[in-house]
Amino acid sequence: ELDINSRDSQNGETKILDEKGSVEKRTVTQIGKDGYPDSIYINAAKIFQGLRTEKSSGKILLRYGDASESPTVAFKDEQSRRVSYELAFKALKYQDLLEEMLVDKIIHPDELTSLLVVMLYDLQDRKFQNRKIFAEEELVAEVQEIGDYLYRYMCKELFFFPSCIRQYAFYTYVRMHIYAHTIRKLYVNSLEDVIRDLEMKGFTKVESVSDFDHYTYAVDQHCQDVLVFPSSLKEELLNLDVFADCKLLLQDKSRSLAVHSARALLSEGADVIMAHVGSHLTIAHMSVLTNDSSSSIFVCGVKSLAKEEELMNNFSHMGCTSRC
Repeated sequence: ELDINSRDSQNGETKILDEKGSVEKRTVTQIGKDGYPDSIYINAAKIFQGLRTEKSSGKILLRYGDASESPTVAFKDEQSRRVSYELAFKALKYQDLLEEMLVDKIIHPDELTSLLVVMLYDLQDRKFQNRKIFAEEELVAEVQEIGDYLYRYMCKELFFFPSCIRQYAFYTYVRMHIYAHTIRKLYVNSLEDVIRDLEMKGFTKVESVSDFDHYTYAVDQHCQDVLVFPSSLKEELLNLDVFADCKLLLQDKSRSLAVHSARALLSEGADVIMAHVGSHLTIAHMSVLTNDSSSSIFVCGVKSLAKEEELMNNFSHMGCTSRC
């Protein structure tokens, strides 16, 4: 029988007390603002290489190494496995943007492109702070070389990157539960309706964010009710009627991924608990995705009457009503 006694957050060691009272120290992978051990970047790059989106010949921005064979990935422990996949999927989420930022800047072999993309995402996520060397870490020459290259030569060019990576995701919203006997101008708000309104305003649909050219948009590849626009158009989009009428709602894509993931895991009749509620938009989006089922959404973490009143006013404006 083992009892986890304490964790030293400074050096990443977990002290484990066994039944005889002796203490064993195990080093675990740390997650934080200081970056990751070299092995995490190597494994994340291998995962990214196997899962990245293949581009057609006319849209290839970067060249990657041979992906015909699945790379062998060796994890030190369960924690390092989880962190490696997490880093790889974060880079995959912004593959198009990361590639666009690296065009004409790569001086490394094609075999290291995946590693370069993964480490670039991590660098901007840490706000361009230099990463530390972990105790007892086995250094990998390629990771050290690319890390130095990104930090020394690219930081000045990439300071605008964080605002670029936070592409504004708009998800279409279907008005529901309209109060009976209320006289109001109604509309059927489908994705097709929104696209038609956008095209009337001069917007053109493109296949991906790499094709953006001012008044353009793309349907997100992960969430089919999410439209992605160039970040430079934010102010203009907020002034459109489709936004004022709540046909389009502005949110970071990560929030849309969260509700879509939760919806995919729901069984028939299952309910949803949303804790530490922050945005009414996330609640409304979850409500839309479960509107065709008998699921109920329970919202927790409303800490004041003022916050409750604010949420209810927002829901009323968007056409949402409570079943309670």
